Amino acid sequence: MQRICYTFFFCISFLLCWGNNQIIDQVLWVVGDEPILRSDIETEIARRKYEKETIEGDPYCVIPENIALQKLFIAQAKLDSISVPEASVNQQVDARIRYFISQIGSKEKVEEYFKKPMAEIRSTMTAAIHDQLLAQEMQRTIFNDVRITPADIKRFYNTFPKDSIPMIPEQVEVQIISISPRVTLAEQERIKSQLRDFREKIESGEYEFSTLAILYSEDRGSALQGGELGFMTRGKLVPEFANTAFALYDPKKVSRIVESEFGYHIIQLIERKNDQVNCRHILLTPKIGYKERAEATQRLDSLAKEIRLGNSNFTDCALQYSEDEMSQQNEGTMINMKNGTTKFELQELPAEIAKAIYSMEVGEISQPFSYTDEKNKERVAIVRLKSRIKAHRAHPDTDYQLLKDMVTGKRNQEELEKWILEKQKETYIYITPEYRDCNFQFPHWIK
Repeated sequence: MQRICYTFFFCISFLLCWGNNQIIDQVLWVVGDEPILRSDIETEIARRKYEKETIEGDPYCVIPENIALQKLFIAQAKLDSISVPEASVNQQVDARIRYFISQIGSKEKVEEYFKKPMAEIRSTMTAAIHDQLLAQEMQRTIFNDVRITPADIKRFYNTFPKDSIPMIPEQVEVQIISISPRVTLAEQERIKSQLRDFREKIESGEYEFSTLAILYSEDRGSALQGGELGFMTRGKLVPEFANTAFALYDPKKVSRIVESEFGYHIIQLIERKNDQVNCRHILLTPKIGYKERAEATQRLDSLAKEIRLGNSNFTDCALQYSEDEMSQQNEGTMINMKNGTTKFELQELPAEIAKAIYSMEVGEISQPFSYTDEKNKERVAIVRLKSRIKAHRAHPDTDYQLLKDMVTGKRNQEELEKWILEKQKETYIYITPEYRDCNFQFPHWIK
């Protein structure tokens, strides 16, 4: 099945590169009151080639049909008064502009590359991304009435060819007791002193904030962008960071040092826009000393011995001692954020945890070990292998969510196709003769 959701991920770059009077435009399709131009089709074909995407079938049939589907979704969204938040559009525009800058070198080089001022690039990109998000929102409303019951799952499983049911790799459930080694006051002061030095050098003009961010910030995702985070609402930032970022008004000033769960930051305002702020930051994370790591390791080693002797149990100790908030409230069992279950394939676990449980027996408790968590902080932990599920074909008893997702995807696709066929019949569609011999995925474009 061809992908119905037509996206604009990089087509903007081609629109800017090749849409500058290099293609003689002509209206080739009309869907409702929306035209599809020759340049629209040529631009998307060029994008697909650039991205090395495979086009199954004749590009001059597949591409215009995908664009026409997009037009159907957008037209209905407008009729149903569906909208998308301006903040969501701006966030994606900012992210893509930052991507172009990171690839090309600077805003000036991006303008030179696309032969357009940044304001025009942003305007064109905003319109395209708005339409993309609007079409996606329309599709979500089509799926709203889809309800999947356990009976649907069972019926699907019983009728689906057994050799087509997916294989599930080996999975494990892991309990963890994780603590953070103590950070010394001397180490905290070392970090703060370094950030104070950065602030002085930036405000004196000796260095640009972006240069120091690239060189030193331990938030490597933003460091590659000179520390820039892009436009964010208050709710997308941790409270301590947000309070300081939204209190900044002078782009020439650097904030006080801010401590958050990620470490210590200094922040510089770039721009404010309504309820959003775009800023740069430099993050430094305190390092754990040998003595402090050894103390945490000894503490967990003693705890593990007590559990092995039967004087305590792992679940109670996780509730009492673990500093991993997510698993602590789940009897110490780790939660896979990718699927919301407690089951992990080995490669989905942090490498140090996967290594610790690789050869363990169910019920066995590891020796203490150090690992780096998702916030780039060093922790010391012990783990218990709660269960190991061997590789197998998906079954409702053990893999209900996976099968539910398969059934939901199938039902959504059916509802979407049904909706498209109905909309084709009631929507004005005109196609120029050169496209009428295409073998389209949906049959009612030609009336």
